[in-house]
Amino acid sequence: MGAGESSHRAGRYVRQPTGYRAFIPAPLPPDPPLRLDGGLGILLSRADRALGRLDGSIVTLPNPDLLVFMYIRKEAVLSSQIEGTQSSLQDLLAAEADLFEKSDTAHDVEEVINYVDAMNHGLARLPDLPVSVRLFREIHARLLRGVRGGRLTPGELRRSQNWIGPAGGTLGEAIFVPPPPEEVGQALSQLEAFLHGSDELPLLVKIGIAHVQFETIHPFLDGNGRIGRLMITFLLTEGGVLEHPVLYLSHYLKKHRQEYYDRLQAVREKGDWESWLTFFLRGVEEVSIEARETARRVLLLREEHRTAITASLGRAAGNGHRVLESLFDRPIVSVAGVRDITGTGYPAANQLVARLTELGILREVTGHSRNRRFQYEPYVRLFTEQREAS
Repeated sequence: MGAGESSHRAGRYVRQPTGYRAFIPAPLPPDPPLRLDGGLGILLSRADRALGRLDGSIVTLPNPDLLVFMYIRKEAVLSSQIEGTQSSLQDLLAAEADLFEKSDTAHDVEEVINYVDAMNHGLARLPDLPVSVRLFREIHARLLRGVRGGRLTPGELRRSQNWIGPAGGTLGEAIFVPPPPEEVGQALSQLEAFLHGSDELPLLVKIGIAHVQFETIHPFLDGNGRIGRLMITFLLTEGGVLEHPVLYLSHYLKKHRQEYYDRLQAVREKGDWESWLTFFLRGVEEVSIEARETARRVLLLREEHRTAITASLGRAAGNGHRVLESLFDRPIVSVAGVRDITGTGYPAANQLVARLTELGILREVTGHSRNRRFQYEPYVRLFTEQREAS
């Protein structure tokens, strides 16, 4: 493959009437074809195996949905942090539990809440709507609803030129200029045809190069990075590789953020798809192994706390187990919430919360004497230890 042939493998820059140069992506799959032998083939095999083991470990859990709630929120937090938000997983859980007054709620948290909504909407739509331009527009509308960027035509493909560069910079200072707006529709149609066309590419390879293509097209005025990362989850689920969305790849991409951007740009400038795929497949393997370990620890935690409740709560153990199971889906709870879960009176619910607090299962998180909230602290800690600081 010659140098010129390689540099135009992903597309080429075309000078526009007003003088700037915009990148027009070539249709997928890459031409000349990807080289999937040697080290890249080994990485693909390892990533496939790690992802399969993760899916198998989740499917065999007593109730896989107990994990999905937190995995989705972890991915939402990390993907949003890549784009500069400061909210943590704890902030998101607190906001969802109405621990903030509306005026005090960090604006960043609203963006993460929208991301959770967008992901859940996309996953719910997949049985009837394939990963497509229509789905991108639907989840984009939800992602930007009522937050910064909300004025930038949520759910609509851009009608003006955008660019990637320093904050506050001009088009002339851009690091990368995506295709002009009149090219966006055709580029997305070609991407959609590739996603659902028949070819011999392994699914993980197809997903990896589709992500780059989406980020290169940059079809919206805001939210492209988050939509492109959501697309990875949707394609893994649609392709049957993951039955449940429990892979937070954004952890890896955030940890290696500069390399992530550099690898995307190297595809555009040099046609270096293979180095991007090496980076991407390593991430899939690493995060799959980590997620499988987290799932194992969650299962052990659940059994430990079921045993403690049975041994310590006597006749209240049945209600204790009901509360415990609910905490995997809503890890912050009030006494009134426990009353509703158990169907008991307020005094009995208050006593049960006190007993669960004594066992170290719950921890009061407001510091108030009224309207208190209690968090399933050991469970939340599994998703925050040594991860958000990465």
